[in-house]
Amino acid sequence: MRWEGNRRSDNVEDRRAGGGGGMFGARGIGIGTIVIALIGGWIFGINPLTIIGILSGGGGSPAVVQQAPGQAPPADDRGAAFVSTVLASTEDVWNQAFRDAGAQYREPKLTLFRGATRTACGMGQSAMGPFYCPADQTVYLDMDFFDTLQRQLGAPGEFARAYVIAHEVGHHVQTLTGTTAKVDSMRGRISEREQNNLSVRMELQADCYAGIWAARSQQARNWLEHGDIESAMNAAARIGDDALQKRSQGYVVPDSFTHGSSAQRQRWFAQGFKTGSIKACDTFNTQNL
Repeated sequence: MRWEGNRRSDNVEDRRAGGGGGMFGARGIGIGTIVIALIGGWIFGINPLTIIGILSGGGGSPAVVQQAPGQAPPADDRGAAFVSTVLASTEDVWNQAFRDAGAQYREPKLTLFRGATRTACGMGQSAMGPFYCPADQTVYLDMDFFDTLQRQLGAPGEFARAYVIAHEVGHHVQTLTGTTAKVDSMRGRISEREQNNLSVRMELQADCYAGIWAARSQQARNWLEHGDIESAMNAAARIGDDALQKRSQGYVVPDSFTHGSSAQRQRWFAQGFKTGSIKACDTFNTQNL
């Protein structure tokens, strides 16, 4: 992925405290523990902090969060530059897409943090993986997750990382279009199984939107290299609910899926990439996920 030299977004806030602090402190939580907590949180809805406490032998609350003031990332930080460049490309794609539809796109913020950080949706933790908070319209990212993606989940490559960012921005698009509010309004009125199904459809639509970003950013920047799309497809497969369940417990429970199977995530990313069409990403009115 030839990303260097492209425009960087100004909508990135850095709360990493210059590389220090974080919620894990001296307890020494390893990356393997974080992966297990991440999987448990994704699949079973368990608070990742609870899992970390058990696995670390502490049994109690993690160390106190050290909240750093937000600032622009250092200009020489290559990782932050990559994130800022990918975010800028999502801004370009979705600004144009909304203009074409006669609407205005509100660009999201992206906050880099380490360990834990306060959000309008509550306390965000690294063990949750990258996430989007509709209440403050911000994507939160601890870039240590990229190491987890590569080393623990087997999804290397810069474009795999770009896909993760574009997926979270896809959730922002859902917020702006009213999809998030519609799904949230159903909570407490439908069964857990039906709620899980809606969650899967939300996630697959965000994957499809990530595919749209990939297609349209390629048209504008011609920055993809051989193997980039395969890298994103591999990442989609590695974080499918069935793949994570097999990894964590050795068997699959489809009714508990909240993000979609590996095949489904690959299919909807590919749908967005092949069509570049928002209408082609209607995961809510199809029987064939």
